[in-house]
Amino acid sequence: MVLLLDIGNTNIKIGAVIGDKIVRTWRIATDHKKTADEYGMVFMDLLSSQGFSFDEVEGIIISSVAPALNYTIEHMCSYYTHIKPIMVSNKIKLGMDIKYLNPAELGADRIINAVGAYHYYGGPAITVDFGSATTFGMIDGEGNFLGGAIAPGIKSSAEALTNTAAKLPRIELIRPETIIGRSTVQNMQAGIIYGFTGLVEGIIAKMKEESGFENAKVIATGGMSELVTSGGTKVIDTIDRALSLKGLLKLYQLNSK
Repeated sequence: MVLLLDIGNTNIKIGAVIGDKIVRTWRIATDHKKTADEYGMVFMDLLSSQGFSFDEVEGIIISSVAPALNYTIEHMCSYYTHIKPIMVSNKIKLGMDIKYLNPAELGADRIINAVGAYHYYGGPAITVDFGSATTFGMIDGEGNFLGGAIAPGIKSSAEALTNTAAKLPRIELIRPETIIGRSTVQNMQAGIIYGFTGLVEGIIAKMKEESGFENAKVIATGGMSELVTSGGTKVIDTIDRALSLKGLLKLYQLNSK
């Protein structure tokens, strides 16, 4: 069994792979206060709930955008499985070229999304990840990562709005039926949800125009992807919540031999 770990700012996505298939996935909260042993117990419980154990783990690959947590998770992996995990960066085999001015700046989360999108959907392609930030990545027909854009995340924007304007309440992030709200809560929901839909549509249209890849497939992922696409936007071709884990699996296959 191979373990795939995608460490985000909010959640850690985990995949268990047998053969070439992701047979089980989990999502746990990212907690910088947990020790390696505490994470070890969490992972042990998750695996045992499906009849797995640490003894069956033969490989681990990790993508992380939380550097302060890397040592803890690496130590947990080494102690409980006796395996040194592969850490995703531009220094491992990616199966694609990164056309950044400085490739080392590209986050591991964007690398695995790009790898997953190209190898499972082909190119040219655009990835949109609705996470703590909203990230866009452009991949050409040969699988090269050309660049992209980073915008605020939906949840962080809603939180900033509440924290900045004293009289605005915290709201549930759901799409209102109309963009003309009849209450403060509906006004906020309309502004955030329809606003982000317009942001996504505008950036994707501009990326297609600038790259010349008008036929680029658009693959969305992340916890908020369904929320933005539920309003009938036509720019998203596919929602794949497992895109990052698929990218991790491909990278493990490229780097484990």
